[in-house]
Amino acid sequence: MSRKSILKPLMLSTVLGMSAMSLSGCGYNNLQAQDEQVTAAWSEVVNQYQRRDDLVPNLVKVVKQYADQEQEVFTQVAAARSRAGSIQLTPEALNDPQAMENYQAAQAEMTGALSRLMAVSERYPELKSDKLFQDLQAQLEGTENRITVARNRYIQEVQSYNTTVRQFPTNITAKVFGMDTKPNFTVENETQISTAPDVDFGE
Repeated sequence: MSRKSILKPLMLSTVLGMSAMSLSGCGYNNLQAQDEQVTAAWSEVVNQYQRRDDLVPNLVKVVKQYADQEQEVFTQVAAARSRAGSIQLTPEALNDPQAMENYQAAQAEMTGALSRLMAVSERYPELKSDKLFQDLQAQLEGTENRITVARNRYIQEVQSYNTTVRQFPTNITAKVFGMDTKPNFTVENETQISTAPDVDFGE
């Protein structure tokens, strides 16, 4: 075996090793890891919103048994559910601030519609005492809490990722590889981050 044929793989190995060290040193691996964490956190947000969406038909069905005349509320819930279901925010679309804003607006509309649906129970004592309705109330309350936890985790992951993207020297690496800051959930105050939306369950 010639000396040239021996040196060639050694040189290739050295170049690859130096490239890996360079990427690691410039924060590339960290950026990729944090990007994956953001994606995973977002998947959990979507999962919990889907869990809530799946409860809606059963909630409407049991409420209708006692309050069929509340057609306006049922129409609002159906419209809100349709709009929320029509907006599918993929991990790739998370970099689009307008898409994030539209998704938040649709989910907020769903929260408001559910609040009005649950408030109906205050006018119908028999509905409030229905065992299935009580079970669905508990499931909805638990789901709203899970949504809050998932959103909070996502907010934290995006903040961490965005900080890395903007810090020197990783900001140079991020720019080279086209990794921009991601839009986050917007909240009016810190309480909204840590508190589930009020769905008015009554006493």
